[in-house]
Amino acid sequence: MTHRFGILRRFRFNLPQRIAAGLLAVFLLQGLWVASRQPPTNRDFRYALCGRQTWEALSPASYLAPCGNIHDGILAYRLAGLPFALNLLVERGLDLFRKPAAVMAQTGGCVGTPQFRLQVTQLLLLLRLPFLLAGCVLGGCLWWVTRRLYGNWGGYTALTLYCFSPAVLKACLLPNTNVLAALGIYGGVYTCIGVAHAMQGPRRKWRPRIVLLTVIFAIAAAAHIAALPTAALLGLVLMLWVAEGHRRQIVPVVLLASAGALVLLFACYGFSPEAFGHIFRSAAGFMWVSLDPAKRFFSAPGNAGITIAAVVAAVLYLSIRKSRYFGNTTPLLCAAILFPLIMTGTPGSPWIWAQPFLLTFVGGVFADAYESRGRKVALIAAGVVVALQAALCLASLSAIS
Repeated sequence: MTHRFGILRRFRFNLPQRIAAGLLAVFLLQGLWVASRQPPTNRDFRYALCGRQTWEALSPASYLAPCGNIHDGILAYRLAGLPFALNLLVERGLDLFRKPAAVMAQTGGCVGTPQFRLQVTQLLLLLRLPFLLAGCVLGGCLWWVTRRLYGNWGGYTALTLYCFSPAVLKACLLPNTNVLAALGIYGGVYTCIGVAHAMQGPRRKWRPRIVLLTVIFAIAAAAHIAALPTAALLGLVLMLWVAEGHRRQIVPVVLLASAGALVLLFACYGFSPEAFGHIFRSAAGFMWVSLDPAKRFFSAPGNAGITIAAVVAAVLYLSIRKSRYFGNTTPLLCAAILFPLIMTGTPGSPWIWAQPFLLTFVGGVFADAYESRGRKVALIAAGVVVALQAALCLASLSAIS
């Protein structure tokens, strides 16, 4: 049997995977329900127009007025504009069979054009769908990491809290860079750890993981230019922690993956030096620290269940020595670093980047509690917290729909 079919054979879709898929389906349905009831916003129109322009032309002029230079992250614009670019391509193909007076496709357009606004309204769900799907992929990554580290129940806890997180759902309802950057950073950090573990084995296992790391770093860079250095620095520190005996090779690996990611980012800008170079001439990557994002998140009524779970997990982590190991410490440190970050150059919400790390930490500590003598009490308490968070999430989504 070839290696490719061997991987397919090892894949299983048993009860744990079905439960996880069901939770992610609930997450997707919540997002679709709210997105279908929200009218188009100025953000939708801007991302649709600018995103379509990035597909229509690859010259530097395609990134100029009325959109301005895209310097924070082009991936969100590419995804938002893809349905409109495809629609325009279809219309141009159909125009070949129409009479001149019945030609439908337009090469230009602006936010205020009635025809364009009507098109955005008709394709609104397709405009928002890529960001909902990115949220589902991030949830799948969270499930894969937590189940692999902590077992089924730890994975269930983390994924359920994620699927009923109003902050994450709201980030997936409108075109933006946050959920894409969160996916790139979370995936990048844990892929770095995977590469460090692979370095303890034969060299033939290094290459595919380094290639995967390069792709994930590229997603982070294309999502938000500040996400790549954030993921690379966090991953570098954790790799130095894990890869005993191979620390001299860590920096070259991270630099190689980062350089490859920049090449792929250059491709996302259509290999246009002017458009690509603008991201390095802007202040898009500048960040500072503040406790306000953490205060707003943990004090929001819709996040009460997650707040309670985080406080309980922190208490258990500090009081139970068994919980203080690498698997729990890593997401705690990442969340503690990301929560205080604020963007000073362009809009961005690094506290959303911290969400999967926080929930990974909660799932890990709770999984330790499930294996203690008070297993039944821990399961019941966790069930109450998860039910509370689900109820608050549904109530908050009903309010904004």
